[in-house]
Amino acid sequence: MSSSAPRTLADQLRSWSDASLAALLEARPDLASPAPQDTAQLASRAGTKASVLRAADGLNLLELAVLDAVVVLGGVAAPQDLQRVVHADAGSIDAAIARLSKLALLWGADPLRSVSIVAEAIGTPVSGLGTSNAQLEALLEERGGHTTTVAVDVPPALATSSRDSALVDRTAAGAAFELVRHVELLLELWGTRPPAALRAGGVGVRDLKAASVLMHVDERVAALLIETASAAGLLAVGHTDELDAAWLPTEAFDHWLAAPVADQWARLALAWLDNPRLGGMVGSRQQGKVVTALSPDLERSWLATTRRETLGELASLAAGEVLAAGTGVPSLVDRLRWLRPRRPATRAEAVAWTVEEAAALGVVGLGGLSSHGRALVTADDPLHEAPSKLQPLLPTPVDQVMVQADLTAVAPGPLEQELARNLATVADVESRGGATVYRFTESSVRRAFDSGWSLAEVHAFLEASSATGVPQPLSYLVDDVSRKFGSVRVGAVESFLRSDDEGALAELVHDTRAASLRLRRIAPTVVVSDVPVDVLLPRLRELGVAPVVEAPDGTVRLARKEVFRARVPSTRPRPAEAARTVARAAAVVTAVRAGDRATASRPAEARRATPVSALAALREAAETKTSMWISYVDNDGSTMERVVDPVRVEAGWLTAYDHRTEGNRSFAVHRIVAVRALEG
Repeated sequence: MSSSAPRTLADQLRSWSDASLAALLEARPDLASPAPQDTAQLASRAGTKASVLRAADGLNLLELAVLDAVVVLGGVAAPQDLQRVVHADAGSIDAAIARLSKLALLWGADPLRSVSIVAEAIGTPVSGLGTSNAQLEALLEERGGHTTTVAVDVPPALATSSRDSALVDRTAAGAAFELVRHVELLLELWGTRPPAALRAGGVGVRDLKAASVLMHVDERVAALLIETASAAGLLAVGHTDELDAAWLPTEAFDHWLAAPVADQWARLALAWLDNPRLGGMVGSRQQGKVVTALSPDLERSWLATTRRETLGELASLAAGEVLAAGTGVPSLVDRLRWLRPRRPATRAEAVAWTVEEAAALGVVGLGGLSSHGRALVTADDPLHEAPSKLQPLLPTPVDQVMVQADLTAVAPGPLEQELARNLATVADVESRGGATVYRFTESSVRRAFDSGWSLAEVHAFLEASSATGVPQPLSYLVDDVSRKFGSVRVGAVESFLRSDDEGALAELVHDTRAASLRLRRIAPTVVVSDVPVDVLLPRLRELGVAPVVEAPDGTVRLARKEVFRARVPSTRPRPAEAARTVARAAAVVTAVRAGDRATASRPAEARRATPVSALAALREAAETKTSMWISYVDNDGSTMERVVDPVRVEAGWLTAYDHRTEGNRSFAVHRIVAVRALEG
């Protein structure tokens, strides 16, 4: 930056390098949208109340105190005056001044000046009093000559304890694995039995409770997993044959299922990290109503930044240091309050929720940031580096289970994906934990036959997947279900039953429990009913019959459940915000410089050009490759100034390279009201 004293903020910004201007626009992106016409407009925008408030929200307590002191001293202060009244070390004050200057909240050098709107915008404790000089001196005297009673450059210390880093990683990895397993389990179920989407948006309270029971987690964690799946683009509103609006897995869920577990986790964790939805409020009451998961009013613009700042503080801890039990989270809240004093009051809860949610998602373990969690927060390519850190920590999938004579199977660890899917088809999960216990029942084995498995395929699967052999009771169960399966066929008359076993039909017709089915025998092997098929089937199964559905052509129609999918929301995945901000800042700097050049090239007394004179001047410039300053009336009637390099003039249009947009553009010649050739 220039060392000469600027007269205005605009003068100072003009003297900055392109890199400094780009840094300002990256730190205060609201200044870049839409792109300012020139530096004067940029300076004006930087002094608006809304923009100053946004910038002040990102200041720490020291920086706010320095800004406050400048206002207290009349909006103009020498650095030595600030060192006198701000309760902080001189080096800390200098660093704060440097950052405030880079943010264009202070300008000048000696003396420093605050942007005029600062006192009104931020209303800090001292400057907001509207005190006279005498009252100010009295206040400073009461406070030992400082604007605050305590030092403002010492952030609160984090309460920590020692913990083995390897144990932290293993604990977090276990939670990460559970996260993936739970999300897969929930979305697999919702793909066939989706919950209805509430009219006001969100998931119903009963559906949330059912999800928590399914995943064996409390409702807060269930809500977190649902919100995270939605943020990752794996869950969205779609429709089924019965529901106009239902929560369904998206098409992206099938691709996610095929990825390695570590990659699945990284996608979920990164989606949570950048999710602006305050899921910790689910279950609370707002305005007399219970807040539901995925309700549309949970977004908070500051939340993603707060999450990253929270985990950034954990990343700053030395290896082997974690948050102390009981006191660690409150100390972290105090630290974040010092870092961002102007954030909303709910920020304190958000910090605590961030630590809690990060532990449930496997980012944090035992109060410390895991190695894969650190890569998620700090790596340039978190979707690659975080999985590479997590993969070695995950348990090795097993390809066999221990089948026992009591019709149970024990999985001693995570199962390979194909084995897990097949086992879930033929058996029910009885309990989860370090080992998962599956139970074989008549209905679970029948489910495999309903899905199209043959008797030989069921036996072959059990033989291949059992590390202990197949016990006789299980073989007998499979054979017994197979004998009854398909011996009765159901169709529509409203419906009919057909079987080659005349005795089985006779027994069913005379069974008093089947009286409500209104069965009527019309042939030795055929019985009809006026009960619809979708009602008749479950009632027959309750009576111990294992029917299959017969299609009109006499073939068997499998009772496999239909799987539903929703479209992936077009807003996901989100673009890389940081990269977009950097690119946007660079483009705006170019536009601002071009605007400054156009302003500097404006004639002292601009004379209106006629279309004829403008055409002549522009044609000559195109031939001689001369840059031109033009004043142009846009479609909305506003006048803008541009520096252009004419390329050609034809049919009443000028085609020229526009220095502001860095690209060729067409201008209607009759809208060009003034032109002038630029020297050099």
